[in-house]
Amino acid sequence: MTKKLLGAFIVCMLCSPALLDAQKLTVATYNIRYDNSGDAANGNGWVQRCPVICKMVQFHDFDIFGAQEVLHNQLKDILVAMPEYAGIGVGRDDGKEKGEYAPIFYKTEKFKLLLSGNFWLSPVTDRPNKGWDAVLPRICTWGKFHEIKSGLSFWFFNLHMDHIGVEARKQSARLVLNKIREMCDNEPVILSGDFNVDQQNESYTLLNTSGKLKDAFDQSKIRYAMNGTFNNFDPNLKTDSRIDHIFVTSDFKVIRYGVLTDSYRSKAENGKEIKTANFPSEVSLKEYVTRLPSDHYPVEVQLEIIK
Repeated sequence: MTKKLLGAFIVCMLCSPALLDAQKLTVATYNIRYDNSGDAANGNGWVQRCPVICKMVQFHDFDIFGAQEVLHNQLKDILVAMPEYAGIGVGRDDGKEKGEYAPIFYKTEKFKLLLSGNFWLSPVTDRPNKGWDAVLPRICTWGKFHEIKSGLSFWFFNLHMDHIGVEARKQSARLVLNKIREMCDNEPVILSGDFNVDQQNESYTLLNTSGKLKDAFDQSKIRYAMNGTFNNFDPNLKTDSRIDHIFVTSDFKVIRYGVLTDSYRSKAENGKEIKTANFPSEVSLKEYVTRLPSDHYPVEVQLEIIK
């Protein structure tokens, strides 16, 4: 083979879709809202929402994502509905199955789990407890993953900070940052979660100006974020506050960032059929109620590992 042909062959191999795709990751964070009877009474029950959430995840093709407020029954429902994924995590109340998880779901064909664990957002990190002024136990789940095609490895941390304790959120940000520095050395890291602070808060700033992590929103070439990330199950509400975040180390190039405002419909009581001249005469529209799969919108980012 001549040098010219050899060079062309190498270029073709380097440009092959398989090699290029291997280093790209679709990552997300999603507070799915815990299963409770109050939501069900208002038409937002888990039984109705679960199929929508799972189909949305599959359609948007998340490779790996952190979730929050996941009870054990919800964890099982998600894994049954999406058998291409596995999940790691424990319940925050007993370190087993009780209370909300902050699990990490990942495609088993794409990743191999190398290490995993959990720590509580508290001065006492190794067992269930409440830290500082938090009103509930809070947990962070982590895993080290090997991307099978490329051979690259990275760490993924996923958490849910307290919704009341201001000091707890501040100290939790410091804790997770210290854990990442201690555990991960100079390896690639993704941190996702419901931080319960927006982009103006000092806890957010601590992470975003740490020199270790940066908000994917700031790094993205393309942003689709017409809303913040909390909606209170009301599609007519809007906020500019993003309380669900994805932070990454400089090992990642952020290609796209989006707050996904997908909705679905449920039957309206006494819903009417609507005819309009703008629609073919042989078909009709029906009145339905617009609903959201969770009281949070998921955040999706497309990443490329660059080193």
